[in-house]
Amino acid sequence: MISIANISDIAKMAGVSVSTVSRVLNNHKYVSKEKRAIVQKIIADMNYTPNKNAIDLIRGETRMIGVIIPYNNNQAFDQMLHGVLNKSVERDFSITVLPTKYNKEKEIEYFSMLKNKLLDGIIITSRSNDWEEIVPFTNDGPVVSCEYTEHPEIGCSYIDRYHSYLEVFQYLKNKGHIYVAFTTARGIESMSTQQTIAAYKQVFGELQPEFFLSDCYCIEDGYRAAQKLLSLQTKPTAIYANGDEVAGGIYQYALSINLKIPDNLAIIGQENQPVGVALGLSTVDHQLIKVGEQACELIINKSRQKIKIPYKMIHRFSI
Repeated sequence: MISIANISDIAKMAGVSVSTVSRVLNNHKYVSKEKRAIVQKIIADMNYTPNKNAIDLIRGETRMIGVIIPYNNNQAFDQMLHGVLNKSVERDFSITVLPTKYNKEKEIEYFSMLKNKLLDGIIITSRSNDWEEIVPFTNDGPVVSCEYTEHPEIGCSYIDRYHSYLEVFQYLKNKGHIYVAFTTARGIESMSTQQTIAAYKQVFGELQPEFFLSDCYCIEDGYRAAQKLLSLQTKPTAIYANGDEVAGGIYQYALSINLKIPDNLAIIGQENQPVGVALGLSTVDHQLIKVGEQACELIINKSRQKIKIPYKMIHRFSI
């Protein structure tokens, strides 16, 4: 392998400038066919392999985007990441996944990668730090959020979660349900959980604490949640789960105690996941793949736009 300094040697042998050699290495269109052919022949003859880090410095970008994700094996975050990957392949960018497990210090470490020019930008699927801690890093590179933020320095691709929650609760109330429970992933420190509670209160009034369970991520969590909720003295007649996998666990437990769906218990999930399709569960599709695709587009374009992605409620037999 030849050192990146030998770009100068290639330029001399080809009778062109160093910037022309750089353009050829980066497949830049503004090089004549004749010069490109000469440079490519010399590169082949010398068995030259460019040093990526040095080329990145010349080009002024890494074509690498970081995606902050709390954890994998979660359908919501996986869908957003899937959308980011779809768009990055189209635009010839690479993706680095930055898992945090909601650790604030780890999250800030990742943002320092912008300052060190290791990434061209960062997409946040979910965060643990306050925006005031994150905004200063926008001076080092673009940051895009997958939730709405008013901060003008940060672009966002987002869904109107509050109104989606409101629509679900209002629908259940209109169907005659008075006792409605719901599950969430995180506790009240989460913005989406706060929005769910606010929407619930707007429709039903005060929330009975036992009708709200957090730390629900998978089928097993849904099963355990249903065990708790359906053992209450006042049992819910409808449960809104924070994902179709959780809803699937609720469905399994309901069947195990011979409840009829939806006559004895209405169930609705989120994100139109395969398990929900297979079981015929109603769901709210927040179109998270589109959220990820749009977030990636914003980063690539260095845009600070606020793009709202529409959600849709999908009715199946379970409500």
